[in-house]
Amino acid sequence: MSMSLADARYHFNRVLGLIRRGLASLRTRGWRATLQRVQVHARKPPPPLRKPLWLPAATAFAPFAVPVSDTPVASIVIPVYNHCAHTLACLRALAAHPPAAACEILVIDDGSSDQTAQWMPQISGVRYHRRDHNGGFIAACNDGLRLARGHYVVLLNNDTVPQPGWLDALLDTFSQVPEAGMVGAQLLYPDGRLQESGGVVFADGSCWSYGRFESAEDPRHASLRDADYCSGAALAIPRALLQSLGGLDTRYAPAYYEDTDLAFAVRAAGKRVVVQPASRVVHDEGTSNGTDTGSGIKAYQVRNQQVFAGKWRDALQAQPPAGSVPTPALLQRGRRQILILDESVPQPDRDSASLRQYNLIRMLLAAGTHVVFVPTRGEHAGAATEALQRLGVEVWYSPYLQGVGSWLQAHGRRFAVVMMVRHHVASECLPLLRRFAPQARTVFDTVDLHYLRERRGAELAADAALLRSAERTRTRELAVMARTDVTLLVSAAEREQLAVDAPAVRVELLSNLHEVAGQGHAWEARHDLVFVGGFRHPPNLDAMRWFISEIFPQVRQQLPDVRFHCIGADVPEQIRTLGAQQPGVHIHGYVPDVVPYMEGGRIAVAPLRFGAGVKGKINLSMAHGQPIVATTCAVEGMYLQAGESVLVADDAAGFADAIVRLYQDRELWQRLADNGLDNIATHFSLEAARATVARVFLQ
Repeated sequence: MSMSLADARYHFNRVLGLIRRGLASLRTRGWRATLQRVQVHARKPPPPLRKPLWLPAATAFAPFAVPVSDTPVASIVIPVYNHCAHTLACLRALAAHPPAAACEILVIDDGSSDQTAQWMPQISGVRYHRRDHNGGFIAACNDGLRLARGHYVVLLNNDTVPQPGWLDALLDTFSQVPEAGMVGAQLLYPDGRLQESGGVVFADGSCWSYGRFESAEDPRHASLRDADYCSGAALAIPRALLQSLGGLDTRYAPAYYEDTDLAFAVRAAGKRVVVQPASRVVHDEGTSNGTDTGSGIKAYQVRNQQVFAGKWRDALQAQPPAGSVPTPALLQRGRRQILILDESVPQPDRDSASLRQYNLIRMLLAAGTHVVFVPTRGEHAGAATEALQRLGVEVWYSPYLQGVGSWLQAHGRRFAVVMMVRHHVASECLPLLRRFAPQARTVFDTVDLHYLRERRGAELAADAALLRSAERTRTRELAVMARTDVTLLVSAAEREQLAVDAPAVRVELLSNLHEVAGQGHAWEARHDLVFVGGFRHPPNLDAMRWFISEIFPQVRQQLPDVRFHCIGADVPEQIRTLGAQQPGVHIHGYVPDVVPYMEGGRIAVAPLRFGAGVKGKINLSMAHGQPIVATTCAVEGMYLQAGESVLVADDAAGFADAIVRLYQDRELWQRLADNGLDNIATHFSLEAARATVARVFLQ
């Protein structure tokens, strides 16, 4: 097919533009940074996004309504100058997916000559303000600030399409990160490639859009992190803070570097500047002013770099030199970096080990460290992975994680501490860490002593083959402990066991981590029995077979109206069948929110006949003021006193009698509830673990 003259002219101009930008990049960024950008362009397109972008249909104008509130939490300020079709698409996106937070939308018209003035008054809910004359982006934004009523001001370019949930993700970050003074969104091109996930500023005042042209889901760009600046195309800032800073600095008028300057001013005021990739906004970069810095308004970008560099000369001395290629190691250079290796990311709504790990990560982040999580299976766990990324955890997964060995070879040198979870993960990773992260303190998190749990299960089953398997596990587990710097145990009972089995091993006690929820409902408002535990854990499977078949029928003889709620993921068919045969048994399976059962159930049961470690199901119930009936094995190492903070029984008849007694005795019930809450605060709260976490990870 022949090429038209117009197409030939386009391709010639495009090649010429690439050459011009390449030469400019060599002059300003150096060959390393320029080579990185060339390599990005040469790669094949990144894989499709897990959640496709939402883009409005380009239809003719017709009046519609956008979200509006008289008492807004957020004031969305959209400065516009012509390009009314883009403004219309932006507003349609806001109308199609209204945020949960109350908001107002202000369109600040900077003297448009197109149909903006005709269309905007017809869109219900828009606060339309037309300036007397064209003053540029900064002047329009400052007008919006003066008119805003919300607690937060959200600057949003008109050539953007905010994605569902974008605003709530921005605003939630201020609650999650109390020190945050500015939160920026992740910007994407309409084709799904990343435009920017926060920006990097170099010592000469030049900037780098982090992640440009790469995948928005690349682990380097997909988690909350501190940024040198966030683009004014989509950012949020408390209105009071913005006012105290005098709005956007007019010395950068009409535009460019005002957002970078604002970020530096926010930090100078003692606040953090963070990018929240959970907030996604499509940005049609260059719609307003093009991309050529050699002419037009875009030329102010070059001029304003010098203005910015002069104003922030002292602060820029701490920035990396121009020509550096931003990497996670470079961007996190001022923070202690901690790596966690486990088979999969924690899912705190499914098991107690995950909840403990999740709360440990929260403590490490609160202490100012940067946490990196590598699931050795390489799986993206959906919402569980995204939850960690929202906290600020750098989570790696396929296809960006090609292999644990090659990843450690590339990244191992940046870590001060590496924690390996479970003995088989540690056994596989220790040789790699010795080679690629020799400077790191190695920590082995047992979760529980596997060999102890397996041995007890074998003894209960009277199975010699299982007993031999438990001894093999013991050998492997103790070998890992001997090769690591610190071993984490969850109970004092396990520490006593290890003092006999491996007295030379350095151990630290880091038990389950819970927040004290409080009393929950009063005795008279509570009903029924509750068990919580996942069924991939063999002790839970045995416990439910025993409880449903032998214990609960005896309870129902004395309390005929009581029901039993069995909650936990991966319920096997045998348990469902057994439950269906017993009146009053309700097998719920996985429940996203167990709190109503913790606060509304009168008694929790923990009929475990074997196991090890500390039982999260008991901690969880006690943290919500719910008393427990348990076996001796279940309360091992939990600092509980029978008759005062728990009732204990090890045979079916005694267990049933204890349930009936506690169910009917309000005074006993209240005493156990109160003492259980005290036990959590003293032994299993985040505060109780703070000194141990500091010794192991921070010192």
